[in-house]
Amino acid sequence: MIGMWLLMCLALLPVLTHGEVFTAMTDMSHLLTTEGEMIRAVENYIIAQEEKLEKLKRDLYEMERVHDEASLSPEAFLGNPINAYLLVKRLTVDWADLQNIMTDDSMGKAMLNNLTNMAEFLRWPDEEDLNGVAVALMRLQDTYNLDTSQLARGQIYGKKHAYRELTAADCFELGRQSYNGGDHYHTMLWMNEALKRQETESNKTVEHADILEYLAFSTYMQGNIRQALKLTNVLLAERPNHQRAMGNKVYYEEALQAQKTKKRGEDGISLDAEAVEKGYTVSENIDVADDWQRERRAYERLCRGEGTMSQRVVAKLYCYYQHGPSDFLIISPVKAEVVHIHPTVTIYHDVLSDSEIAVIKELATPMFKRATVQNYKTGELETASYRISKSSWLKSEDSEVVFRVNERIESITGLNMATAEELQVANYGIGGHYEPHFDFARREEKDAFKSLGTGNRIATFLFYMSDVEAGGATVFPHINLALWPKKGAAAFWYNLHPSGEGDTLTRHAACPVLVGTKWVSNKWIHERGQEFRRPCALEYDEL
Repeated sequence: MIGMWLLMCLALLPVLTHGEVFTAMTDMSHLLTTEGEMIRAVENYIIAQEEKLEKLKRDLYEMERVHDEASLSPEAFLGNPINAYLLVKRLTVDWADLQNIMTDDSMGKAMLNNLTNMAEFLRWPDEEDLNGVAVALMRLQDTYNLDTSQLARGQIYGKKHAYRELTAADCFELGRQSYNGGDHYHTMLWMNEALKRQETESNKTVEHADILEYLAFSTYMQGNIRQALKLTNVLLAERPNHQRAMGNKVYYEEALQAQKTKKRGEDGISLDAEAVEKGYTVSENIDVADDWQRERRAYERLCRGEGTMSQRVVAKLYCYYQHGPSDFLIISPVKAEVVHIHPTVTIYHDVLSDSEIAVIKELATPMFKRATVQNYKTGELETASYRISKSSWLKSEDSEVVFRVNERIESITGLNMATAEELQVANYGIGGHYEPHFDFARREEKDAFKSLGTGNRIATFLFYMSDVEAGGATVFPHINLALWPKKGAAAFWYNLHPSGEGDTLTRHAACPVLVGTKWVSNKWIHERGQEFRRPCALEYDEL
Protein backbone atom coordinates (compact mmCIF):
# COMPACT_ATOMS: atom_id res chain seq x y z
CA MET A 1 0.00 0.00 0.00
CA ILE A 2 2.81 2.44 0.89
CA GLY A 3 4.66 1.48 -2.29
CA MET A 4 1.56 2.28 -4.34
CA TRP A 5 1.28 5.64 -2.57
CA LEU A 6 4.91 6.45 -3.54
CA LEU A 7 4.22 5.67 -7.20
CA MET A 8 1.17 7.93 -7.18
CA CYS A 9 3.23 10.81 -5.75
CA LEU A 10 5.86 10.40 -8.44
CA ALA A 11 3.18 10.23 -11.12
CA LEU A 12 2.07 13.75 -10.18
CA LEU A 13 5.49 15.24 -11.11
CA PRO A 14 5.77 17.31 -14.39
CA VAL A 15 6.18 15.13 -17.47
CA LEU A 16 8.40 16.16 -20.38
CA THR A 17 8.47 14.62 -23.85
CA HIS A 18 10.78 11.60 -23.93
CA GLY A 19 14.22 12.24 -25.47
CA GLU A 20 14.04 16.05 -25.32
CA VAL A 21 15.34 16.77 -21.81
CA PHE A 22 19.02 16.56 -22.72
CA THR A 23 18.71 18.94 -25.69
CA ALA A 24 18.56 22.16 -23.64
CA MET A 25 20.17 23.15 -20.35
CA THR A 26 16.95 24.90 -19.27
CA ASP A 27 15.13 21.55 -19.40
CA MET A 28 17.99 19.82 -17.59
CA SER A 29 17.57 22.24 -14.67
CA HIS A 30 14.04 20.87 -14.15
CA LEU A 31 15.56 17.50 -13.35
CA LEU A 32 16.93 18.90 -10.09
CA THR A 33 13.36 19.76 -9.08
CA THR A 34 12.25 16.28 -10.08
CA GLU A 35 15.08 14.72 -8.07
CA GLY A 36 14.17 16.84 -5.03
CA GLU A 37 10.54 15.64 -5.15
CA MET A 38 11.73 12.07 -5.61
CA ILE A 39 14.00 12.37 -2.55
CA ARG A 40 11.14 13.74 -0.42
CA ALA A 41 8.80 10.97 -1.59
CA VAL A 42 11.36 8.28 -0.71
CA GLU A 43 12.04 9.95 2.65
CA ASN A 44 8.30 9.96 3.45
CA TYR A 45 8.10 6.32 2.42
CA ILE A 46 11.01 5.42 4.74
CA ILE A 47 9.42 7.38 7.61
CA ALA A 48 6.11 5.58 7.07
CA GLN A 49 7.88 2.20 6.95
CA GLU A 50 9.86 3.01 10.09
CA GLU A 51 6.68 4.06 11.92
CA LYS A 52 5.07 0.81 10.83
CA LEU A 53 8.06 -1.20 12.04
CA GLU A 54 8.15 0.72 15.33
CA LYS A 55 4.49 -0.17 15.89
CA LEU A 56 5.23 -3.81 15.12
CA LYS A 57 8.15 -3.71 17.55
CA ARG A 58 5.98 -2.23 20.31
CA ASP A 59 3.26 -4.80 19.68
CA LEU A 60 5.80 -7.62 19.62
CA TYR A 61 7.46 -6.44 22.84
CA GLU A 62 4.08 -6.33 24.59
CA MET A 63 3.11 -9.78 23.29
CA GLU A 64 6.46 -11.27 24.37
CA ARG A 65 6.17 -9.72 27.83
CA VAL A 66 2.66 -11.08 28.35
CA HIS A 67 3.52 -14.47 26.82
CA ASP A 68 6.53 -14.88 29.16
CA GLU A 69 4.38 -13.98 32.17
CA ALA A 70 1.63 -16.38 31.10
CA SER A 71 4.11 -19.21 30.50
CA LEU A 72 5.20 -19.15 34.15
CA SER A 73 1.75 -20.41 35.18
CA PRO A 74 -0.69 -20.80 32.26
CA GLU A 75 -3.56 -22.03 34.44
CA ALA A 76 -3.25 -19.12 36.88
CA PHE A 77 -2.86 -16.58 34.07
CA LEU A 78 -5.84 -17.83 32.07
CA GLY A 79 -7.87 -18.32 35.24
CA ASN A 80 -8.33 -14.57 35.13
CA PRO A 81 -11.23 -13.79 32.77
CA ILE A 82 -9.78 -10.43 31.69
CA ASN A 83 -6.47 -12.03 30.71
CA ALA A 84 -8.37 -14.72 28.82
CA TYR A 85 -10.44 -12.13 26.95
CA LEU A 86 -7.35 -10.14 25.98
CA LEU A 87 -5.62 -13.30 24.70
CA VAL A 88 -8.57 -14.19 22.45
CA LYS A 89 -8.81 -10.58 21.24
CA ARG A 90 -5.06 -10.53 20.42
CA LEU A 91 -5.45 -13.67 18.31
CA THR A 92 -8.54 -12.39 16.45
CA VAL A 93 -9.02 -8.62 16.17
CA ASP A 94 -5.41 -7.56 16.88
CA TRP A 95 -3.95 -10.33 14.73
CA ALA A 96 -6.13 -9.23 11.80
CA ASP A 97 -4.66 -5.71 12.14
CA LEU A 98 -1.11 -7.11 12.18
CA GLN A 99 -1.86 -9.19 9.09
CA ASN A 100 -2.95 -6.06 7.23
CA ILE A 101 0.40 -4.46 8.02
CA MET A 102 2.45 -7.54 7.11
CA THR A 103 0.79 -8.10 3.74
CA ASP A 104 2.32 -4.86 2.44
CA ASP A 105 5.40 -6.72 1.22
CA SER A 106 6.30 -10.13 -0.17
CA MET A 107 8.34 -11.17 2.88
CA GLY A 108 5.39 -10.54 5.20
CA LYS A 109 3.10 -12.49 2.88
CA ALA A 110 5.53 -15.42 2.91
CA MET A 111 5.60 -15.48 6.70
CA LEU A 112 1.80 -15.42 6.85
CA ASN A 113 1.66 -18.29 4.36
CA ASN A 114 3.97 -20.32 6.62
CA LEU A 115 1.56 -19.78 9.52
CA THR A 116 -1.36 -20.79 7.32
CA ASN A 117 0.45 -24.00 6.38
CA MET A 118 0.85 -24.77 10.10
CA ALA A 119 -2.90 -24.50 10.68
CA GLU A 120 -3.24 -28.19 11.56
CA PHE A 121 -0.73 -27.75 14.42
CA LEU A 122 -2.03 -24.40 15.68
CA ARG A 123 -5.39 -23.57 17.23
CA TRP A 124 -6.75 -20.18 16.20
CA PRO A 125 -9.81 -18.69 17.93
CA ASP A 126 -12.57 -17.34 15.71
CA GLU A 127 -15.35 -14.77 15.98
CA GLU A 128 -17.51 -17.24 17.93
CA ASP A 129 -14.73 -17.65 20.51
CA LEU A 130 -14.38 -13.89 20.81
CA ASN A 131 -18.12 -13.54 21.29
CA GLY A 132 -18.15 -16.40 23.80
CA VAL A 133 -15.46 -14.87 25.99
CA ALA A 134 -17.13 -11.45 25.80
CA VAL A 135 -20.50 -12.94 26.83
CA ALA A 136 -18.72 -14.78 29.68
CA LEU A 137 -17.40 -11.46 30.99
CA MET A 138 -20.92 -10.00 30.88
CA ARG A 139 -22.21 -13.04 32.78
CA LEU A 140 -19.58 -12.55 35.48
CA GLN A 141 -20.33 -8.85 35.60
CA ASP A 142 -24.03 -9.49 36.23
CA THR A 143 -23.76 -12.47 38.58
CA TYR A 144 -21.13 -10.90 40.83
CA ASN A 145 -22.22 -7.24 40.54
CA LEU A 146 -18.85 -6.20 39.11
CA ASP A 147 -18.28 -2.53 38.37
CA THR A 148 -17.47 -1.81 34.70
CA SER A 149 -14.73 0.71 35.46
CA GLN A 150 -13.04 -1.64 37.95
CA LEU A 151 -13.12 -4.47 35.43
CA ALA A 152 -11.58 -2.16 32.83
CA ARG A 153 -8.81 -1.42 35.34
CA GLY A 154 -8.17 -5.16 35.60
CA GLN A 155 -9.63 -5.37 39.10
CA ILE A 156 -12.05 -7.90 40.53
CA TYR A 157 -13.53 -6.98 43.91
CA GLY A 158 -10.91 -4.25 44.18
CA LYS A 159 -7.98 -6.66 43.76
CA LYS A 160 -5.65 -6.30 40.79
CA HIS A 161 -5.80 -9.49 38.76
CA ALA A 162 -5.22 -8.73 35.07
CA TYR A 163 -1.75 -8.06 33.67
CA ARG A 164 -2.88 -4.68 32.31
CA GLU A 165 -5.84 -2.32 32.08
CA LEU A 166 -8.19 -2.44 29.13
CA THR A 167 -7.70 0.12 26.39
CA ALA A 168 -10.57 2.03 24.79
CA ALA A 169 -10.36 -0.45 21.89
CA ASP A 170 -10.64 -3.41 24.30
CA CYS A 171 -13.76 -1.90 25.87
CA PHE A 172 -15.11 -1.03 22.43
CA GLU A 173 -14.77 -4.66 21.32
CA LEU A 174 -16.68 -5.88 24.39
CA GLY A 175 -19.42 -3.37 23.56
CA ARG A 176 -19.41 -4.42 19.90
CA GLN A 177 -19.80 -8.09 20.79
CA SER A 178 -22.70 -7.25 23.12
CA TYR A 179 -24.27 -5.18 20.34
CA ASN A 180 -23.97 -8.04 17.85
CA GLY A 181 -25.74 -10.29 20.34
CA GLY A 182 -28.60 -7.79 20.76
CA ASP A 183 -27.51 -6.99 24.33
CA HIS A 184 -27.87 -3.21 24.35
CA TYR A 185 -27.63 -2.89 28.12
CA HIS A 186 -24.03 -4.13 28.20
CA THR A 187 -23.28 -2.31 24.95
CA MET A 188 -24.04 0.95 26.73
CA LEU A 189 -21.91 0.02 29.75
CA TRP A 190 -18.83 -0.83 27.70
CA MET A 191 -19.19 1.87 25.05
CA ASN A 192 -19.45 4.48 27.80
CA GLU A 193 -16.29 3.06 29.36
CA ALA A 194 -14.61 3.08 25.92
CA LEU A 195 -15.62 6.73 25.51
CA LYS A 196 -14.06 7.73 28.84
CA ARG A 197 -10.83 5.89 28.09
CA GLN A 198 -10.59 7.13 24.51
CA GLU A 199 -10.75 10.74 25.67
CA THR A 200 -7.74 10.26 27.98
CA GLU A 201 -5.59 8.20 25.60
CA SER A 202 -2.58 9.93 24.05
CA ASN A 203 -2.36 7.28 21.33
CA LYS A 204 -5.98 6.72 20.36
CA THR A 205 -6.81 3.03 20.04
CA VAL A 206 -10.28 3.55 18.54
CA GLU A 207 -12.12 6.36 16.75
CA HIS A 208 -14.38 8.54 18.92
CA ALA A 209 -17.07 8.57 16.23
CA ASP A 210 -17.15 4.76 16.02
CA ILE A 211 -17.94 4.53 19.73
CA LEU A 212 -20.68 7.16 19.41
CA GLU A 213 -22.41 5.28 16.61
CA TYR A 214 -22.86 2.09 18.67
CA LEU A 215 -23.61 3.98 21.86
CA ALA A 216 -26.30 6.14 20.28
CA PHE A 217 -28.28 3.25 18.83
CA SER A 218 -28.05 1.12 22.00
CA THR A 219 -29.14 4.13 24.04
CA TYR A 220 -32.17 4.39 21.77
CA MET A 221 -32.87 0.66 22.15
CA GLN A 222 -32.78 1.10 25.93
CA GLY A 223 -35.52 3.71 25.61
CA ASN A 224 -33.59 6.97 25.96
CA ILE A 225 -34.42 8.62 22.63
CA ARG A 226 -33.39 12.11 23.71
CA GLN A 227 -29.87 10.98 24.68
CA ALA A 228 -29.58 8.90 21.49
CA LEU A 229 -30.37 12.01 19.43
CA LYS A 230 -27.83 14.05 21.40
CA LEU A 231 -25.08 11.49 20.79
CA THR A 232 -25.99 11.31 17.10
CA ASN A 233 -25.68 15.09 16.78
CA VAL A 234 -22.19 14.90 18.31
CA LEU A 235 -21.33 12.15 15.83
CA LEU A 236 -22.56 14.23 12.89
CA ALA A 237 -20.53 17.21 14.10
CA GLU A 238 -17.45 14.99 13.74
CA ARG A 239 -18.54 13.25 10.55
CA PRO A 240 -21.13 15.39 8.74
CA ASN A 241 -21.48 12.92 5.84
CA HIS A 242 -22.10 9.84 7.98
CA GLN A 243 -25.03 8.31 6.08
CA ARG A 244 -26.30 5.98 8.81
CA ALA A 245 -26.13 8.71 11.45
CA MET A 246 -28.06 11.09 9.17
CA GLY A 247 -30.82 8.52 8.75
CA ASN A 248 -30.88 7.73 12.48
CA LYS A 249 -31.15 11.42 13.36
CA VAL A 250 -34.37 11.75 11.35
CA TYR A 251 -35.70 8.52 12.85
CA TYR A 252 -34.92 9.61 16.44
CA GLU A 253 -36.52 13.03 15.91
CA GLU A 254 -39.70 11.38 14.61
CA ALA A 255 -39.71 8.89 17.51
CA LEU A 256 -39.24 11.70 20.01
CA GLN A 257 -42.15 13.62 18.49
CA ALA A 258 -44.34 10.51 18.56
CA GLN A 259 -43.39 9.95 22.19
CA LYS A 260 -44.46 13.48 23.10
CA THR A 261 -47.78 13.02 21.28
CA LYS A 262 -48.47 9.73 23.08
CA LYS A 263 -47.68 11.28 26.47
CA ARG A 264 -50.38 13.89 25.81
CA GLY A 265 -52.79 10.96 25.54
CA GLU A 266 -54.51 12.12 22.38
CA ASP A 267 -56.09 8.69 21.84
CA GLY A 268 -57.35 8.57 25.44
CA ILE A 269 -55.88 5.09 26.02
CA SER A 270 -53.36 4.45 28.81
CA LEU A 271 -50.03 2.99 27.75
CA ASP A 272 -50.41 -0.12 29.96
CA ALA A 273 -53.86 -0.89 28.62
CA GLU A 274 -52.66 -0.41 25.05
CA ALA A 275 -49.72 -2.75 25.62
CA VAL A 276 -51.98 -5.51 26.89
CA GLU A 277 -54.50 -4.96 24.11
CA LYS A 278 -51.85 -5.22 21.40
CA GLY A 279 -50.23 -8.28 22.97
CA TYR A 280 -47.01 -6.60 24.04
CA THR A 281 -47.46 -8.17 27.49
CA VAL A 282 -48.83 -11.59 28.30
CA SER A 283 -50.54 -11.64 31.68
CA GLU A 284 -50.61 -15.45 31.79
CA ASN A 285 -46.80 -15.54 32.00
CA ILE A 286 -46.49 -13.14 34.92
CA ASP A 287 -46.38 -15.87 37.61
CA VAL A 288 -43.82 -17.90 35.64
CA ALA A 289 -41.65 -14.82 35.17
CA ASP A 290 -41.91 -14.00 38.88
CA ASP A 291 -40.84 -17.54 39.84
CA TRP A 292 -37.89 -17.35 37.46
CA GLN A 293 -36.87 -13.94 38.80
CA ARG A 294 -37.05 -15.12 42.41
CA GLU A 295 -34.92 -18.17 41.62
CA ARG A 296 -32.48 -16.04 39.65
CA ARG A 297 -32.05 -13.58 42.50
CA ALA A 298 -31.50 -16.42 44.97
CA TYR A 299 -29.04 -18.11 42.62
CA GLU A 300 -26.94 -14.97 42.11
CA ARG A 301 -27.06 -14.07 45.80
CA LEU A 302 -25.74 -17.52 46.74
CA CYS A 303 -23.06 -17.32 44.04
CA ARG A 304 -21.81 -14.11 45.67
CA GLY A 305 -21.75 -15.79 49.07
CA GLU A 306 -24.53 -13.59 50.41
CA GLY A 307 -27.08 -16.31 51.20
CA THR A 308 -27.17 -17.64 54.75
CA MET A 309 -29.23 -20.40 56.30
CA SER A 310 -31.27 -19.67 59.39
CA GLN A 311 -29.76 -20.44 62.80
CA ARG A 312 -32.53 -22.98 63.35
CA VAL A 313 -31.33 -24.95 60.31
CA VAL A 314 -27.61 -24.52 61.09
CA ALA A 315 -28.12 -25.80 64.64
CA LYS A 316 -29.11 -29.23 63.27
CA LEU A 317 -25.97 -29.66 61.14
CA TYR A 318 -23.15 -31.92 62.28
CA CYS A 319 -19.92 -33.71 61.35
CA TYR A 320 -18.96 -37.31 62.01
CA TYR A 321 -16.73 -40.19 60.93
CA GLN A 322 -18.79 -42.49 58.71
CA HIS A 323 -18.03 -46.17 59.46
CA GLY A 324 -20.52 -47.77 57.06
CA PRO A 325 -22.39 -49.09 55.19
CA SER A 326 -19.34 -50.83 53.69
CA ASP A 327 -17.15 -53.00 55.91
CA PHE A 328 -14.18 -51.20 54.37
CA LEU A 329 -15.26 -47.99 56.14
CA ILE A 330 -15.02 -49.72 59.51
CA ILE A 331 -11.27 -49.91 58.93
CA SER A 332 -10.95 -46.58 57.11
CA PRO A 333 -13.87 -44.25 57.94
CA VAL A 334 -14.50 -41.09 55.91
CA LYS A 335 -14.98 -37.59 57.25
CA ALA A 336 -18.61 -36.59 56.65
CA GLU A 337 -20.18 -33.15 57.07
CA VAL A 338 -23.96 -32.84 56.84
CA VAL A 339 -24.49 -29.37 55.37
CA HIS A 340 -28.27 -29.60 54.93
CA ILE A 341 -31.12 -31.75 56.19
CA HIS A 342 -34.31 -32.42 54.16
CA PRO A 343 -32.98 -32.85 51.57
CA THR A 344 -29.83 -34.26 53.12
CA VAL A 345 -26.68 -32.97 51.44
CA THR A 346 -23.40 -34.38 52.73
CA ILE A 347 -19.82 -33.30 52.05
CA TYR A 348 -17.18 -36.04 52.26
CA HIS A 349 -13.73 -34.59 52.86
CA ASP A 350 -10.42 -35.95 51.49
CA VAL A 351 -11.96 -38.76 49.45
CA LEU A 352 -9.92 -38.14 46.29
CA SER A 353 -6.12 -37.85 46.34
CA ASP A 354 -4.00 -35.46 44.27
CA SER A 355 -2.46 -38.37 42.36
CA GLU A 356 -5.91 -39.77 41.51
CA ILE A 357 -7.06 -36.35 40.36
CA ALA A 358 -4.01 -36.04 38.10
CA VAL A 359 -4.74 -39.41 36.46
CA ILE A 360 -8.42 -38.60 35.92
CA LYS A 361 -7.55 -35.23 34.34
CA GLU A 362 -4.98 -36.82 32.07
CA LEU A 363 -7.39 -39.51 30.91
CA ALA A 364 -10.31 -37.13 30.39
CA THR A 365 -8.66 -34.17 28.64
CA PRO A 366 -8.03 -35.76 25.19
CA MET A 367 -11.71 -36.75 24.97
CA PHE A 368 -13.19 -33.41 26.00
CA LYS A 369 -16.24 -32.19 24.09
CA ARG A 370 -18.60 -29.27 24.68
CA ALA A 371 -21.02 -30.27 27.46
CA THR A 372 -24.60 -30.87 26.32
CA VAL A 373 -28.08 -30.84 27.81
CA GLN A 374 -31.09 -32.93 26.91
CA ASN A 375 -33.93 -31.21 25.08
CA TYR A 376 -36.94 -32.24 27.16
CA LYS A 377 -39.23 -32.11 24.09
CA THR A 378 -37.12 -34.06 21.59
CA GLY A 379 -34.90 -36.03 23.95
CA GLU A 380 -31.89 -35.01 21.82
CA LEU A 381 -28.60 -33.84 23.31
CA GLU A 382 -27.64 -30.28 22.38
CA THR A 383 -25.32 -27.47 23.45
CA ALA A 384 -26.82 -24.55 25.36
CA SER A 385 -25.69 -21.13 26.57
CA TYR A 386 -26.79 -22.00 30.10
CA ARG A 387 -24.20 -24.78 30.34
CA ILE A 388 -20.65 -23.72 29.51
CA SER A 389 -18.00 -26.40 30.09
CA LYS A 390 -16.30 -29.33 28.41
CA SER A 391 -16.67 -32.88 29.59
CA SER A 392 -15.84 -36.49 28.85
CA TRP A 393 -16.75 -39.87 30.27
CA LEU A 394 -14.51 -42.51 31.85
CA LYS A 395 -15.25 -46.23 32.24
CA SER A 396 -13.98 -48.43 35.08
CA GLU A 397 -11.91 -50.41 32.59
CA ASP A 398 -10.14 -47.23 31.42
CA SER A 399 -7.92 -47.18 34.49
CA GLU A 400 -7.33 -48.80 37.86
CA VAL A 401 -7.87 -45.35 39.36
CA VAL A 402 -11.36 -44.97 37.81
CA PHE A 403 -12.26 -48.51 38.96
CA ARG A 404 -11.11 -47.68 42.49
CA VAL A 405 -13.01 -44.38 42.56
CA ASN A 406 -16.25 -46.12 41.50
CA GLU A 407 -15.78 -48.71 44.26
CA ARG A 408 -15.21 -45.90 46.76
CA ILE A 409 -18.51 -44.23 45.79
CA GLU A 410 -20.31 -47.56 46.32
CA SER A 411 -18.63 -48.02 49.71
CA ILE A 412 -19.65 -44.54 50.88
CA THR A 413 -23.22 -44.45 49.52
CA GLY A 414 -24.11 -48.13 49.80
CA LEU A 415 -25.63 -47.89 46.32
CA ASN A 416 -25.05 -50.24 43.39
CA MET A 417 -22.70 -48.80 40.76
CA ALA A 418 -23.52 -51.47 38.15
CA THR A 419 -26.37 -49.34 36.76
CA ALA A 420 -24.74 -45.95 37.33
CA GLU A 421 -23.56 -43.78 34.46
CA GLU A 422 -19.87 -43.56 33.65
CA LEU A 423 -17.73 -41.09 35.59
CA GLN A 424 -18.23 -37.70 33.97
CA VAL A 425 -15.28 -35.30 34.13
CA ALA A 426 -15.82 -31.59 33.46
CA ASN A 427 -13.64 -28.52 33.18
CA TYR A 428 -15.30 -25.10 33.23
CA GLY A 429 -14.02 -22.44 30.84
CA ILE A 430 -14.11 -18.64 31.06
CA GLY A 431 -17.14 -17.76 33.16
CA GLY A 432 -18.08 -21.47 32.95
CA HIS A 433 -21.38 -22.28 34.61
CA TYR A 434 -24.50 -24.44 34.60
CA GLU A 435 -27.70 -22.58 35.42
CA PRO A 436 -30.34 -24.02 37.82
CA HIS A 437 -31.44 -27.51 36.76
CA PHE A 438 -32.57 -30.89 38.03
CA ASP A 439 -30.38 -33.95 37.71
CA PHE A 440 -33.46 -36.21 37.64
CA ALA A 441 -35.95 -36.49 34.79
CA ARG A 442 -39.35 -34.97 35.48
CA ARG A 443 -42.71 -36.57 34.67
CA GLU A 444 -42.96 -34.86 31.27
CA GLU A 445 -39.49 -36.18 30.32
CA LYS A 446 -40.68 -39.76 29.96
CA ASP A 447 -37.98 -40.87 27.52
CA ALA A 448 -35.05 -39.09 29.19
CA PHE A 449 -33.12 -42.24 30.21
CA LYS A 450 -35.07 -44.78 28.19
CA SER A 451 -32.00 -45.90 26.23
CA LEU A 452 -30.15 -46.73 29.46
CA GLY A 453 -32.98 -48.88 30.82
CA THR A 454 -31.91 -48.15 34.39
CA GLY A 455 -34.66 -45.81 35.56
CA ASN A 456 -34.29 -42.28 36.83
CA ARG A 457 -31.25 -40.70 38.47
CA ILE A 458 -31.74 -41.54 42.13
CA ALA A 459 -28.63 -39.75 43.44
CA THR A 460 -25.64 -37.56 42.54
CA PHE A 461 -22.06 -37.94 43.79
CA LEU A 462 -19.95 -34.90 42.86
CA PHE A 463 -16.16 -34.73 43.29
CA TYR A 464 -14.33 -31.39 43.43
CA MET A 465 -10.95 -31.81 41.72
CA SER A 466 -9.65 -28.26 42.18
CA ASP A 467 -9.89 -25.30 44.48
CA VAL A 468 -11.36 -22.17 42.88
CA GLU A 469 -10.01 -18.75 43.78
CA ALA A 470 -13.35 -16.96 43.35
CA GLY A 471 -16.82 -18.10 42.26
CA GLY A 472 -17.65 -21.58 41.02
CA ALA A 473 -19.89 -22.63 43.93
CA THR A 474 -22.56 -25.32 43.64
CA VAL A 475 -25.76 -23.66 44.86
CA PHE A 476 -29.25 -24.88 45.70
CA PRO A 477 -31.50 -21.78 45.35
CA HIS A 478 -34.58 -23.32 46.98
CA ILE A 479 -32.82 -24.35 50.21
CA ASN A 480 -30.39 -21.41 50.44
CA LEU A 481 -27.31 -23.65 50.28
CA ALA A 482 -23.93 -22.97 48.67
CA LEU A 483 -21.11 -25.53 48.42
CA TRP A 484 -17.67 -24.06 47.70
CA PRO A 485 -15.21 -26.24 45.75
CA LYS A 486 -12.53 -27.86 47.89
CA LYS A 487 -10.02 -30.08 46.15
CA GLY A 488 -10.40 -33.74 47.12
CA ALA A 489 -13.87 -33.32 48.65
CA ALA A 490 -17.19 -34.65 47.31
CA ALA A 491 -20.87 -33.79 47.72
CA PHE A 492 -23.68 -36.36 47.80
CA TRP A 493 -27.45 -36.04 47.71
CA TYR A 494 -30.54 -38.01 46.67
CA ASN A 495 -32.45 -36.58 43.70
CA LEU A 496 -35.53 -38.74 44.34
CA HIS A 497 -37.67 -39.25 47.41
CA PRO A 498 -37.91 -42.88 48.62
CA SER A 499 -41.28 -42.95 46.86
CA GLY A 500 -39.53 -42.39 43.51
CA GLU A 501 -40.88 -38.86 43.11
CA GLY A 502 -38.40 -36.17 42.18
CA ASP A 503 -37.22 -33.93 45.01
CA THR A 504 -37.64 -30.43 43.56
CA LEU A 505 -35.61 -28.92 46.41
CA THR A 506 -32.48 -30.51 44.87
CA ARG A 507 -32.62 -28.06 41.97
CA HIS A 508 -29.06 -26.73 41.80
CA ALA A 509 -26.59 -24.77 39.69
CA ALA A 510 -22.87 -24.34 39.06
CA CYS A 511 -22.02 -20.66 39.54
CA PRO A 512 -19.76 -18.98 36.96
CA VAL A 513 -16.05 -19.34 37.68
CA LEU A 514 -14.87 -15.81 38.47
CA VAL A 515 -11.15 -16.33 39.02
CA GLY A 516 -9.29 -19.62 38.68
CA THR A 517 -10.23 -22.91 37.09
CA LYS A 518 -12.77 -25.51 38.13
CA TRP A 519 -12.50 -29.27 37.66
CA VAL A 520 -15.21 -31.67 38.81
CA SER A 521 -16.20 -35.25 38.21
CA ASN A 522 -19.53 -36.78 39.03
CA LYS A 523 -21.39 -40.06 39.14
CA TRP A 524 -25.10 -40.16 38.39
CA ILE A 525 -26.57 -43.18 40.14
CA HIS A 526 -29.77 -44.76 38.79
CA GLU A 527 -32.78 -46.50 40.38
CA ARG A 528 -32.28 -50.03 39.02
CA GLY A 529 -30.29 -52.18 41.39
CA GLN A 530 -31.09 -50.05 44.44
CA GLU A 531 -34.38 -51.78 45.32
CA PHE A 532 -32.94 -53.44 48.45
CA ARG A 533 -30.31 -50.80 49.17
CA ARG A 534 -32.76 -47.92 49.33
CA PRO A 535 -36.24 -49.43 49.57
CA CYS A 536 -39.20 -47.63 48.05
CA ALA A 537 -41.58 -45.81 50.42
CA LEU A 538 -44.94 -44.16 50.06
CA GLU A 539 -43.94 -41.10 52.07
CA TYR A 540 -41.45 -38.43 51.00
CA ASP A 541 -39.43 -38.70 54.22
CA GLU A 542 -35.83 -39.63 53.53
CA LEU A 543 -34.32 -42.79 54.89
